[in-house]
Amino acid sequence: MSDKVRCTCRRCAIRGLMGPAVITTIGVLFLLGEFSHNYYFSIWRTFPVVLIVVGAILMASSMAPAEGHISDQAPMPRSAPPAAYPGPSEPPVSGQGQ
Repeated sequence: MSDKVRCTCRRCAIRGLMGPAVITTIGVLFLLGEFSHNYYFSIWRTFPVVLIVVGAILMASSMAPAEGHISDQAPMPRSAPPAAYPGPSEPPVSGQGQ
């Protein structure tokens, strides 16, 4: 099992509903298409409903407070100061780059 900590803020909880809401919407649209014997509830006419559901969930998650949000990113480790350049071990030979 993963030891990753999951965020329980309202924003992430609403965003977590995206998959189930889209699958449920598609299922309901197919069901309406099967029950109706006319062209009105065809999946090809009602697919914009899926886009509306996705937009509504994204809008609700953007307006929800993010209090207590746990970020996915690991904290940046503090880096040590760069080591001093030790310099050449032998004295430069005359005429080399001088």
